[in-house]
Amino acid sequence: MKPVPKLATTTKKLSRLRRLSQILDNAIPIPGTKQRIGIDPIIGMLPGGGDLVTGALGAYIILESARMGVERQIIGKMIGNILLDAIAGTVPVVGDFFDMGWKANVKNIALLEKHIQINPESNKPNWLFLLGLTILLVAIVIGFAALTIFILRWLWQAIQ
Repeated sequence: MKPVPKLATTTKKLSRLRRLSQILDNAIPIPGTKQRIGIDPIIGMLPGGGDLVTGALGAYIILESARMGVERQIIGKMIGNILLDAIAGTVPVVGDFFDMGWKANVKNIALLEKHIQINPESNKPNWLFLLGLTILLVAIVIGFAALTIFILRWLWQAIQ
């Protein structure tokens, strides 16, 4: 049995990540327009838990990109895209509309594809960096989910 070449494995991963980003950001056409939305803003409407799920999926794309050898600078840009999405997502309703237009996951796949085209035979990932990145992403996702719940509780108490 022949080992799978690295480029074929990279192409398979990229295809899987591209499909995930399309589902999250562009799965559903808006009738009468050329615009599309994904399930990310829809799931994000669930207080706390929705942001946790979509944040975890966005973090997965970043982690896989890091495992594929994407440079730290590009990983930083990807984290910035997810952070902006998460920060805006803490504002009920308005954040979900922002999410429809921002499409952080599609932006991150574009960054990944740009890197892959430049350097298809990426370096092996730094496992210590991956561990730190995983801890950072988990903290961000859980932190913003908790912040969303805190804001909703505060708003609920304010209107009572």
